[in-house]
Amino acid sequence: QVHLVESGGGLVQPGGSLRLSCAASGTISGRIPSFNPMGWYRQSPGKQRELVATITTGGTTTYANSVKGRFTISRDNAKNTVYLQMNSLKPEDTAVYYCNVVARIITGGTNYWGQGTQVTVSS
Repeated sequence: QVHLVESGGGLVQPGGSLRLSCAASGTISGRIPSFNPMGWYRQSPGKQRELVATITTGGTTTYANSVKGRFTISRDNAKNTVYLQMNSLKPEDTAVYYCNVVARIITGGTNYWGQGTQVTVSS
């Protein structure tokens, strides 16, 4: 079973910063998977869950247009941990942020989600 442990959410004023972390661990059928890609999604009340950013083991990144230039995704492959540095936060960034990984054993992949962490941007 694969486990994702998220941390780093909270309340911040507009223009402030937060850093989210998500550590992946576990096995699939007794084997240690690779986690590729790893990423973050978010969901606000009444809205669908949307992609924020993803990163591959090779460091290729993808960002939602709404966060480009403000958010930076990174990962530590040795620790199977993905980070999301969020700067210049806006009230519209308020959402529950979910870590997502695709765990792979040789071929194929299984999607896993974290429990979610609340980010609130408000004065």
